Amino acid sequence: MRRKLNRQTNLFTTVSSNPIARELEQISQILDANPGLLDLVYHDLTGTKRHDTGREGLTAEQVLRCCILKQYRQLSYEELAFHLDDSSAFRTFSRLEMGQYPCKSILQENIKSLSEETWEAIHSRIIDYAKSEKIEKGRKIRIDSTAIETDIHHPTDSTLLCDGIRVITRWLAAGKQFSPQPVYPFSDHARAAKRRLMVILNTKQEKIRLAAYRELLSYARRVVVYAEAAIPALRSFEGANPSDSLAALGLARNLERAVGILRKVIDQTVRRVIRGEKVPASEKVVSFFEEHTDIIVKGRRDTQYGHKVFLTGGASNLILDCLIERGNPADSDRYQDLIERHMEQFGKAPRQVSADGGFASRHNLDFAKEFEVKDAVFAKKRGLTVIEMAKSAWVYKMLRNFRAGIEAGISTLKRAFGLDRCTWSGWCGFKQYVWSSIVSYNLLALARIKLAKA
Repeated sequence: MRRKLNRQTNLFTTVSSNPIARELEQISQILDANPGLLDLVYHDLTGTKRHDTGREGLTAEQVLRCCILKQYRQLSYEELAFHLDDSSAFRTFSRLEMGQYPCKSILQENIKSLSEETWEAIHSRIIDYAKSEKIEKGRKIRIDSTAIETDIHHPTDSTLLCDGIRVITRWLAAGKQFSPQPVYPFSDHARAAKRRLMVILNTKQEKIRLAAYRELLSYARRVVVYAEAAIPALRSFEGANPSDSLAALGLARNLERAVGILRKVIDQTVRRVIRGEKVPASEKVVSFFEEHTDIIVKGRRDTQYGHKVFLTGGASNLILDCLIERGNPADSDRYQDLIERHMEQFGKAPRQVSADGGFASRHNLDFAKEFEVKDAVFAKKRGLTVIEMAKSAWVYKMLRNFRAGIEAGISTLKRAFGLDRCTWSGWCGFKQYVWSSIVSYNLLALARIKLAKA
């Protein structure tokens, strides 16, 4: 692993009329103006691994640029590998040497090595750069929240039961591949469970549906018994090959985790379907694969499954801050946190703040005024008067219209940068994905501002 790469001839010196090439050139110049970003990336890529042996891999600079390119163009790892092989402009932006053609697995391994803390630090450095270039002053901000979905199917009790049966059965079968074969009984009920699922989804008669649910619950309970017998057998397994013993231990841990989730699914299914109870959202399981997923309900909108994200935007259209939350906190509960985070970033409170109606409360208005925010406007008044929030009706209307601009930023993040649905797995992967998308968005916004001034 090398920290940097010697500068190669810049193909962007040839003036291109293609807007993508011109944007990439500007983004490249912004990255070159912030060499300290590479130290942050280098630390994550090396970590505790030795980097003085083996082949020379991608440099810190190449990894950062490849990830920005991936998020900027919304490419899969396979598509990114293809374009880095095929496009001279993409190769130049990524600073790849002749004969260097990273495959999708290498790209994924390196890009996913960058932690959410590193991405947040990169974001902070870019905002500092925007301040130094007098592009963003932080004196006028707008606040809103949105929900970003995790990569799961729509959760129902029946599909979750089938997921648990299928996953646990697959791992039980994998354990039987070791030599000598671990001793534990199990039967494959996956096909039978799927037939019951089809009945539940397609029948119009409640009696038939309940009967199918009871049979599906019976299969799920049997699978739990199989797994509970297999876990100790796999933990104590000693194979002829030492790697098999480690694999068996990992399989036992996976089974233990899956059994815990399936038990919760069985419980919520019995309570909701069989007994007719209402199960609180905080007690529900919505995925076997993305356990961290929250149930997000905003007003009368459709229920979403993912996480709530609070965004602060500036007059420059940059995203100045991002707060990723667990659960479904009320917007009004995070208003003060967002103001305090902004003060930490810019050293002082903003002069004007415009927030969505969900943030409105007397307590939040008093908090803003206490820190000398001149105009603290909410899209909905909720018992507050215009004069209490702003110095005039004209200022109130202007700031309310200004807040609406962050909706365009959120729309761009979701349409062009993939923030409608996070495709990276795990809670840490979710935060990495969100921050990397915001960094790429801000770099593109800065590039377009500079192009407009040129």
